[in-house]
Amino acid sequence: MDGMPTRPTAARSAPWPPIEPPERVRRLPSWVLNHVAMRANRVVASRLEHSGRRSDYAVLASLEESGPASQADLARRLAIDRGDLVGILDRLTEEGLAHRDPDTMDKRRNVITVTAAGRGKLTQLDAEIEAAQEDLLAPLDPSERELLMELLGRLLFNPAAE
Repeated sequence: MDGMPTRPTAARSAPWPPIEPPERVRRLPSWVLNHVAMRANRVVASRLEHSGRRSDYAVLASLEESGPASQADLARRLAIDRGDLVGILDRLTEEGLAHRDPDTMDKRRNVITVTAAGRGKLTQLDAEIEAAQEDLLAPLDPSERELLMELLGRLLFNPAAE
């Protein structure tokens, strides 16, 4: 194998993905990573179609793991635009999944907390997200999945690449 991604023979006749890029394009790691990311987004969106949104999952998971946070801290932590986060939080608070309270130290800020209903929703979304990961990574065995995550983590968290 020369390092160039190829579609399995059985997948060549499948309707998705309908792409046949030139060889020099298929050799570009950036192109491959981008298209794998697009596929991952479609798989997750499909799994969450009736149960929630990726952004809801990220916000609820962050609040569950790290505890209450200001809107600004939450936006930084998740790399979500502050304006977009306001809309997400509006929806989560309307649905009773999160709660906004004025910060006791600075009344200009809000502190966001996940509710019991939000924790229940997060458990449901965890199952859907896990199923999406299984769908996406089905062609890989467990050791290949572990290696993939290690390599992607090295690329993602490489400070020299900034």
